[in-house]
Amino acid sequence: MDRKDFIRKGLLGTSIFATGYPLANAISNNIDELRPLDIIGFNHIPQISANIMTNTVLHKANTRGHADHGWLNSYHSFSFAHYYNPDRMHFGVLRVLNDDTVAAGMGFGTHPHDNMEIISIPLAGNLEHKDSMGNVAVIRNGDVQVMSAGTGIQHSEYNKSSSELVKFLQIWVFPNQRNVKPRYDQLSLNSKDRKNRLQQIVSPNPDDEGVWIYQNAWFHLADFDAGFEQSYHTKQAGNGVYVFVLSGELNVNGQSLQMRDGLGVWDTPELVFTATQNSEFLVMDVPMTV
Repeated sequence: MDRKDFIRKGLLGTSIFATGYPLANAISNNIDELRPLDIIGFNHIPQISANIMTNTVLHKANTRGHADHGWLNSYHSFSFAHYYNPDRMHFGVLRVLNDDTVAAGMGFGTHPHDNMEIISIPLAGNLEHKDSMGNVAVIRNGDVQVMSAGTGIQHSEYNKSSSELVKFLQIWVFPNQRNVKPRYDQLSLNSKDRKNRLQQIVSPNPDDEGVWIYQNAWFHLADFDAGFEQSYHTKQAGNGVYVFVLSGELNVNGQSLQMRDGLGVWDTPELVFTATQNSEFLVMDVPMTV
């Protein structure tokens, strides 16, 4: 299979069941479908409409795709399901960044994935996970979860609470190895380790901090006090960095970002993060070539 066919297959996605807790009540909403593309670039080449400079793409929070399914309120930084924007297909190997809120007792019924690295970062509430590998777990705020879908897995995710919302980031990354044996990992993070520093939560190395994935990508969470500044160097030549602000206000190399804004930068080995307010943010250092 050539690279173009591989990427097209990776974008086809699958249907997801949207259900209340008894799976017998499942109804298919096709929420997780990624439409097939006739042409897709292997590098992120933004267009003027994406509000960019030579090596920067800015995604303001209010320009993201949005879908409100009642039980699921989801914002898409990149094309996903019924949101299609040819200027926002991916940032290098970063394919999906969804900002999801799930109603009490509701969730994603059992559905398949393959050949994708899937990372979940809960921001509030408890998310219950079950999969075809036999894993049953509750992912809480402060945890990070990863699945290497590889040859194929099926899983479900539900809001564990009957009264509280679950909020989490769902992130998909193209892998650098296909058809690997599926795997699951979950880690509880110490939030103190990101106070005025970058806490590594994802890397390509099983012996490194955080969980690991089949890709030369590094993710960091940070919680900066107003006025705190820190520089960051990309981990690998040719990588770009996508910054997503969870709260507060952040300046990145002179670009001001507010809550839920995203900024992608490439061909720039060093970035400087300056919190203009108390700020929490996610840094994703990823290869720019798929």
